[in-house]
Amino acid sequence: MAEPVRVTFLGGLGEIGRNCACIETEGRIVVLDCGVMFPDPDMPGIDLVLPDLTYLRDNAERVEAVVLTHGHEDHTGGLAYLLRELSAPVFGSALTLGLARHRVEEAGVEDRARFVEVEDGERRTVGPFDVEFIPVTHSVPHGYATAFHTPQGVVLHSGDFKIDLTPVDGRLTDLARIGALADGEGIRLLLSDSTNAEEPGFTESERSVGAALRRLFEAARGRRVVVTCFASHIHRIQQVADAAIDNGRKISTLGRSMEKNVTLARRLGVLAVPDDALVDVEAVDRLPPGEVCVVSTGSQGEPLSALALMAAGESKWLHIRPGDVVVISAHPVPGNEWAVGRVIDGLHRRGAQVVHTGVEPVHVSGHARRGELQVMLSVARPEWFVPVHGEYRHLVNHARLATLTGVPDDRVLLCEDGDSIVLDDDGLRRGDSVPAGLLYVDGTVGDVEHGVLRDRRVLAEEGVVVVVATVDVHRREVVGNPEIVTRGWVHAPEAEELLEEASATVRKELEVALAEGATEHDLLRRHARRALGRFVGERTKRRPMIVPVVVVV
Repeated sequence: MAEPVRVTFLGGLGEIGRNCACIETEGRIVVLDCGVMFPDPDMPGIDLVLPDLTYLRDNAERVEAVVLTHGHEDHTGGLAYLLRELSAPVFGSALTLGLARHRVEEAGVEDRARFVEVEDGERRTVGPFDVEFIPVTHSVPHGYATAFHTPQGVVLHSGDFKIDLTPVDGRLTDLARIGALADGEGIRLLLSDSTNAEEPGFTESERSVGAALRRLFEAARGRRVVVTCFASHIHRIQQVADAAIDNGRKISTLGRSMEKNVTLARRLGVLAVPDDALVDVEAVDRLPPGEVCVVSTGSQGEPLSALALMAAGESKWLHIRPGDVVVISAHPVPGNEWAVGRVIDGLHRRGAQVVHTGVEPVHVSGHARRGELQVMLSVARPEWFVPVHGEYRHLVNHARLATLTGVPDDRVLLCEDGDSIVLDDDGLRRGDSVPAGLLYVDGTVGDVEHGVLRDRRVLAEEGVVVVVATVDVHRREVVGNPEIVTRGWVHAPEAEELLEEASATVRKELEVALAEGATEHDLLRRHARRALGRFVGERTKRRPMIVPVVVVV
């Protein structure tokens, strides 16, 4: 009887982001990706959301390695936090490791990992696994599907992928190798990207964006052009650079991550931009507008990003002028639409012409649509199938697509974060669940509790009312009138009578409590909270946070 294989999902199933899974057999674990998710609008003050790492922390001694499929933050951004919990080698392409290393070095945990570069088609022995790295095209170069050759056969994870027949670098999704695995030992379990499972047809080639950019540069002759995209989208940056150079322009980068990634990609030979085509951003204002192209971060409207600062007129390096052309070469990530819209408004107010995907085809997805997902299923012909990477509706649609493509309905499993599945001689079955909640990061502090978030939402929506009362428990009396301090409830100078009435209400409640023998600090605080809360609710129909402070003398 062959050793069973267990797959545990810590993130990425039921959401876009936090991608992290564990594949284990013979008592050893390989972690496949460890990403972050960007916060929703109802997470005030939160910078990042991580997978719950409890399972890995509790089993740190069993972790053999971390395998990264590609360099996007939703797959690598949590690595620095994981390395605080354990030490392990990290496998990935040179570019993927270079992008991930930036965050790890910033966190000061680079000594906790040994970075191991792998090549297209290479197979590596990682503990009890034989891991094969199969090239796939995506919106960041050098992404991989990973085939785990296990005692239970091949477990194939597609990684994030699309089937681009004309990729910018000529590196195709290796369907031939996936087909050879299916024809040979067979693929027992396929885990496949579900992001665009609702979208019909096939995703456009990345080269189509290059054609649109060339048209825009031609139309903008004599004017300054700023293009913003994800700093990891090296193929997009390459096409911007090619169009700019052909249009007689110099290229400047703006934004720390853009500068770092362009330097890394050029050093690795992934990005071809000649030295004489690059200029420092400080020199941009000295060049004629028609000879300038600035490649910037900020395509998601992040508050302190280079583009947002330009839109607000607060950029140290570049001031938008009437006639400038700003190209936003990215779709807003769900939840970022408002922020992107605000930046677009700001750019228009400064006289810029703004080009985005609602105007021109300046962006295409890096994820496979339904047609490509069916191709992958048809080529892989898996015995069992689990959709991954996507919101729950994406997983459901991908599961239905699998049955249409010929996978028996009883061999398609829908999973969510915290679920585990076990592949053994009898097939695939569900295993025990593990902790898989959201781990919030605020600044350098991890594990912000749900209660903290709830308090922040109340503060943002209803405000806070603080009452400070001094009580002499020996004389059983309230010393002076309680002071009411408010933020976000009512404007204090305009509501003096209301605040005086609130103070009197709390004083009366405390006097009654003292007369009845209440002298404990916590009990007096509860009386003050109850009286003020009832008064605020009855008089204003609002529910701000009530903070009672009772000083006992």
